[in-house]
Amino acid sequence: MKIGMLTGGGDCPGLNAVIRAIVRKGVFTYEDEFVGFLEGWRGLIENLSMPLDLEAVAGILPRGGTILRTSRTNPAKRPDGIDRCLDTLEKNGVQALIAIGGDDTLSVAQKLHERGTRVVGIPKTIDNDLGGTDYTFGFDTACNIVCEALDRVHTTAEAHNRVMVVEVMGRDAGWIALYSGIAGGADVILIPERPFDVDKVADSIRERHERGLYFSIIVVAEGAKFSSEGGQGSPVLSDMGKDEFGHVKLGGIANILAREIEKRTGFETRAVVLGHIQRGGSPSAFDRVLATRYGLGAIDMVHRGEFGSMAALRANKIVSIPLVDAITRNRAVDDEMIQVADGLFARTADREAAGR
Repeated sequence: MKIGMLTGGGDCPGLNAVIRAIVRKGVFTYEDEFVGFLEGWRGLIENLSMPLDLEAVAGILPRGGTILRTSRTNPAKRPDGIDRCLDTLEKNGVQALIAIGGDDTLSVAQKLHERGTRVVGIPKTIDNDLGGTDYTFGFDTACNIVCEALDRVHTTAEAHNRVMVVEVMGRDAGWIALYSGIAGGADVILIPERPFDVDKVADSIRERHERGLYFSIIVVAEGAKFSSEGGQGSPVLSDMGKDEFGHVKLGGIANILAREIEKRTGFETRAVVLGHIQRGGSPSAFDRVLATRYGLGAIDMVHRGEFGSMAALRANKIVSIPLVDAITRNRAVDDEMIQVADGLFARTADREAAGR
């Protein structure tokens, strides 16, 4: 069988491990032939491709990024975009397509499936917020990177008696902020699911100083929101632009929060924005194994004819679920995990300050 493959949306550690697993099992077990479409859906729109064989995937397991490159191209926003994707698949003799990406990428895969394409999805979002699956690869690596950064920030904050506000990824869900904040010993964790009152955050920092703790670490997700009277607040935008899937560009909450805390407390406060550092570099051992399992599961799904579906991790098993179940809604941080974080704060004010 000739199978096409693409990686769409933001990159994350583990993408190459997925590609490698699909090709190796496809060749060794099923005698498949593979073609990789470059730069996400742009590769299908413009017929940009490369052969994917054993030589192409040799040595890519520990590499970050993706050898297929990626983009946030949305065929539905282009004239005849979906039709051009279908034409490219036909011209290349592709009998099935494996799309690796988040809800945006998989929403396009669902549109192609509805037009008759034999497509299987693999979940990819570093934010770990895709519906239908317990974990996505790249998330563990990002948390490890943030945790190491917090360890380093901790020592300089303590040396200078500073408040450090560390901004991490998390547009709609605070999984990275929560996990890395717990693992890194953060004093306040702010997530998109719970808008926060900046005055209560400042109160929490002052109370720490009154207890003789003259430095504090705050972890804030980029999509966290300041609470507003009678409303839920809005995320901080880096500019007014949007990508082709309609997502606004977030960023800047750490700088604003640092300024407001220093104004309210008088304590020297600095902001650290980790940004794309969280996406870069080699995947962790956990992500290499998880990505490999997703790839093996997806190629098996292709040969079982489970099209219009996505490989998912549930109860530590790779299973097949409908694509529509994955793209219907994002997976927010659940109350159980929020309670884990709550249990680390001795004072009610701390919990309130963390927006919980």
